[in-house]
Amino acid sequence: MNKVKGFFKDFKKFISRGNVIDMAIGVVIASAFTAIVTALTNKIIMPFINWLLAINGAGLDSAYTFLKKVYSEDGTIDLANSIYIDWGAFITAIINFILIALVLFIVLRILMRAQGFWNKEVKLYPNKEEREILKSQGVNMKNRKEVLTATKELRDKNKVEAPAPKPSQEELLQEILLELKKQNIKEETEVVNENTEQK
Repeated sequence: MNKVKGFFKDFKKFISRGNVIDMAIGVVIASAFTAIVTALTNKIIMPFINWLLAINGAGLDSAYTFLKKVYSEDGTIDLANSIYIDWGAFITAIINFILIALVLFIVLRILMRAQGFWNKEVKLYPNKEEREILKSQGVNMKNRKEVLTATKELRDKNKVEAPAPKPSQEELLQEILLELKKQNIKEETEVVNENTEQK
């Protein structure tokens, strides 16, 4: 009984997580979006392509390569029993794919730019502590321009100078090498001085 309760408890946690709900919404929207793109392809673009490719009234709908033809009793080709390659369906699927990818790319690009703009805008606004300081200074929190200006001034005032960047490994090694050379020259000078004194 405890295992069953634990299972349902875990299942409830799983389905109530934000990612699962977002994914479910994404699947529903994607299926509706696919229906729109398929309708666009089949009802608008494909008739136009068929019209352009039409030779004696034939378009992509009749673009078949027959491997084995089976005729019906009235002398027409029986497509249900014939073996053929349907080039029209293949080209339609490619066009569908390109359209879906293109529209998704455009939508995602717009969303990412909007999100970047939103994140940039949010960073300009004061956080909780800054808001308290601004209120104590008498800043009108309903006036956007005043809030942004006061926040910028507060941040500039409280800005701590950034620490000097740490030297790279190569720079450290060069400094050590210079120090060793200086010590070596100093030792050699001392030895030369001692030798001259002894003479």
